[in-house]
Amino acid sequence: MPAAPRLAPSALFTPEEWAPFQTRSPWIGPLLVLHCWGVIAAAVVVGVLIPWLIPLCVMVVGARQLGLAILMHEAAHGGLSKNLKLNDFLGHWLCAVPVGADLRTYRPYHLTHHRFAQQPEDPDLMLSAPFPVSPASLRRKMIRDLTGQTFFKQRILLPLAQRRSSRLQGDGAAPRSSSPKGDSATQNEYEAVVTGRSVLPFLLFNAGLLAAFVAAGVGWAFFVLWLLPMATWFPLVTRLRNIAEHACVEGSATDAFRAARTTRARGWERAFIAPYWVNFHAEHHLFMHVPCHRLPRLHRALGDKAAAARMEVAPGYLAVLRTATREPDSAGVD
Repeated sequence: MPAAPRLAPSALFTPEEWAPFQTRSPWIGPLLVLHCWGVIAAAVVVGVLIPWLIPLCVMVVGARQLGLAILMHEAAHGGLSKNLKLNDFLGHWLCAVPVGADLRTYRPYHLTHHRFAQQPEDPDLMLSAPFPVSPASLRRKMIRDLTGQTFFKQRILLPLAQRRSSRLQGDGAAPRSSSPKGDSATQNEYEAVVTGRSVLPFLLFNAGLLAAFVAAGVGWAFFVLWLLPMATWFPLVTRLRNIAEHACVEGSATDAFRAARTTRARGWERAFIAPYWVNFHAEHHLFMHVPCHRLPRLHRALGDKAAAARMEVAPGYLAVLRTATREPDSAGVD
């Protein structure tokens, strides 16, 4: 079981050059969580007061719901606070649970991804292995995201399938795959870890949030400005994130610089697709313990190193999608 190639910081940086990337701030992580919820609250207020801006607010909230997932990811690396208890509290209860995830389950899963990035043992490999696909296939996936079909599968069908599987195993029967496709069990495992193993806390949190909206006299806004973004824009930008990070990056088996892709995100892309520096994914895989807010600085520092020229860097998310849709359509591709 070969692990992914690794690179020591000392191979590129002097101790003095590397020192800024080793420090962890006690307050930036909590402020990022506060910022994320602040943006969500502001978008909700704008949507309530100026209804014709609701479509824009849905995109903003959906992107910040992804932001909560990104900050959960940061907590999985211990990056939200030097205090592990505070790190895990913020990452689980204020980031993971609101979007239906579970930090305690996600952390070992995600660290396995780092250990075996793009290797056969990588649990995230199914997210990148199907690419490139045809433009028609990608359109079908994006339509499923924007019409709520992905949300319905993850939030309704998958938990029901898990409960049924648990009952079958309790009765001594072997669970059956819910789909005839060969990769369905692996895909369901990914979705279970990321969105399906925090069902009760997710429901309780959202029930409390609904009660708060109702108490404020805007109960409808919970469905339009929280649930609708989670059912539409959040799945779409999560898919775009997954494609951009690893799809169609060759050479990862032998080169640590090729484990992931960095995407140069413009301001509108950071606002609506890639918050909290998630676009610097090649740097994150090279040195996964560098806090997310230091990744832009790490990107610039690596730009001065000749070896870093091997990194996969895309000029934007549209360029990534062009790379990921090079193949003609074929039967059976979803």
